[in-house]
Amino acid sequence: MSHAAREERSMMPRYDGGHSVIPHGTTHRTLSCLRDTLMQLTEELRLPADLRARLLHSVSAVAAAELDAGRQVSLQVAAEPAADGGPPQLVFHLHTPFAPRAPALAGLPLPAERLGGELTIWRVPSQPAAAASGGLCAQSAIPVQAEGSARPASVVEQLEQELRAARERADRLAAEHERLSRELSETNSGVLALYVQLEERDEQLRSAHGRVLRELEDALRPPPVQVAGLEMAVHYAPADPHAPTGGDLYDWFELPDGTIHITVVDALGHGVTSTRGALDVTHAVRTLALEGHPLGSIVARTDEILLPLDQELMSTVLLARIDPADGRVAVANGSHPPPLIVRTDGGTALIEARGRGIGYPLAGSEDVLHERLLPGDLLVLYTDGLTESRRDPIEGEARLKACAAELRHHPIEEIPGALAARLHTRILHADDTVALAVRRTDSGPAPRRGHPDQADRRTHPDQGESP
Repeated sequence: MSHAAREERSMMPRYDGGHSVIPHGTTHRTLSCLRDTLMQLTEELRLPADLRARLLHSVSAVAAAELDAGRQVSLQVAAEPAADGGPPQLVFHLHTPFAPRAPALAGLPLPAERLGGELTIWRVPSQPAAAASGGLCAQSAIPVQAEGSARPASVVEQLEQELRAARERADRLAAEHERLSRELSETNSGVLALYVQLEERDEQLRSAHGRVLRELEDALRPPPVQVAGLEMAVHYAPADPHAPTGGDLYDWFELPDGTIHITVVDALGHGVTSTRGALDVTHAVRTLALEGHPLGSIVARTDEILLPLDQELMSTVLLARIDPADGRVAVANGSHPPPLIVRTDGGTALIEARGRGIGYPLAGSEDVLHERLLPGDLLVLYTDGLTESRRDPIEGEARLKACAAELRHHPIEEIPGALAARLHTRILHADDTVALAVRRTDSGPAPRRGHPDQADRRTHPDQGESP
């Protein structure tokens, strides 16, 4: 037997043959002797196999570096009285007096505490079986092997116990894993069912939202006026397809004298706020037109009415009066793009009346221009979203003339949408778009004496007779 082995064995606990306890304290120079001692201690203390294995692995992990470097360590076990008067707590002390640095304690199977830089301790509960077999002393933790008691388990038996404990723990973990997997599967099924319900509910809400928006659109955008001698169509597209209301609105209706009044409005901004401003303008214009105000005065009068109510309102306005009997057209403008006439032979002309819009300085139409639609002629009214998608209004008007001339013989209901499709092949600036098309047909009511806007001719005598 080597000197080291004799020294370590001489320091193992000794028993007095009775029930008293001799304190434990041993010094070790090899990891195998430390493990043997600790295995014997944990067996005599009747620690559960799982706890015994965790303690053995943790103590070995902390002591390994010291013992591999040839530096000795010491192991002590003591019992601390419980604060609540219960069974004492076992405290295992590992002393590493020559360690150049404090050992790392992170990740140990059994958590440890550090007292100073040299002492590492583990606290474990004492086992009633140990006290019954030999007793525990508050000053130590080594039970005395009573006469006639069972011999300590061999190393193989201890390993079998630890293996059995590990297997039982693995079985418990497998059962827990199966339970959790089953619960997760049930939860996933519930979540999937809830997701399906939410999708169905979302689809219902989208459908309801779409119906409300369509009803709102119908309320904001009246259908074409059905009158002999004229056919009409309209196309509207918002800048944001998810917000189908905007500041571009129109209104058309028949006046008591049989003429058709058309209003096109482009309020500054997008969304509900601009829609409200555009509605205010169209309603004010409709009221003034039905009251018989001259066409040339309506823009200025609308500004006078609305500006005190909404100082932020800014809107362009285009007004047109058409007599379906003889095709005469009168146009007033407030900062709006000019309407386009397309003749049956493909010729085009802009009706460029001057004026300033609602909210602009000196708002009002400076003049009222007159034209005449012959059978088959087309009148196109629009907002700047149609011609300024490429940020060049002059180029946009030129393309509008060319496209309208090509489409002039198409069915009226196709023309506004086709114009928007052709002019929006490349969009650099998205904006709300309104396009209206009015075409004079061969059949119409009998011509009336006078002009669709005689009051304006009296207001602007310098304009002379319309063609």
